[in-house]
Amino acid sequence: MRTVYVNGEYLPETQAKVSIFDRGFLMADAVYEVTSVLDGRLIDFDGHAARLARSLSELEMQNPLSRDELLEIHRELVRRNGIEEGMIYLQITRGAPADRDFVFPDPDEVKPTVVMFTQNKPELADNPAAKRGIKVISIPDLRWSRRDIKTVQLLYPSMGKMAAKKAGCDDAWMVEDGFVTEGTSNNAYIVKDGRIITRDLSHDILHGITRAAVLRFAREAQMEVEERPFTIDEAKAADEAFITSASTFVFPVVEIDGVRLGDGTPGPVATRLREIYLEESRKSAI
Repeated sequence: MRTVYVNGEYLPETQAKVSIFDRGFLMADAVYEVTSVLDGRLIDFDGHAARLARSLSELEMQNPLSRDELLEIHRELVRRNGIEEGMIYLQITRGAPADRDFVFPDPDEVKPTVVMFTQNKPELADNPAAKRGIKVISIPDLRWSRRDIKTVQLLYPSMGKMAAKKAGCDDAWMVEDGFVTEGTSNNAYIVKDGRIITRDLSHDILHGITRAAVLRFAREAQMEVEERPFTIDEAKAADEAFITSASTFVFPVVEIDGVRLGDGTPGPVATRLREIYLEESRKSAI
């Protein structure tokens, strides 16, 4: 049985509880982060801690934990649950006032709710999907406009995942005004003539922590990177494509809306970037 963290306590998962009036439950008034664990150590922790602080600030929500406190809890959960490869999920809500109300509660009276738990994923680094590649479909992007804030408003991305599953595919890329924004839980990239193309940062997409690391590694490896929007038609005509996220690292995309990319197998750029990311992240893990 997992040990989880709730508001300062380490508890068996069956004993963990939050109020029915918690605003995360009632209004998705909450933010989250997912940090991967390799070899029992945390990947890109400081990036996730910094983005958490930004998300909270953008929602005018208090940050109840310092960076060092967060790190200590992450490490303790890894230790207590014996995680060698997996993930730690962290969620902070605006708290649980005495009753439901659209108006924010007084932060001096209602403290944030903090929940953390581990997920054991023994094949995180050696995921078979990374070797075969994934298939994606395109769907309209119907989310709110502040996708740069990592909120728990994940219903539409979940619907996108289900649409992909019904189509016999693995994921969906969302399209707005003719251009790809991102995947349901990842950043999206194409490769054309050796150039890596991915949408530039704005309120339109999540500022991926893995994205930042992968692009840095790509430039250090003398790969050409172009940050701009691209269309689904461009993607279908690309030499290869891939996604990045904390839980997938780098996954090649081999098919988009039924159109096979290249010979339908993972391309050399995505394959090499995954190798580099895993190697460099293991070196810098804490």
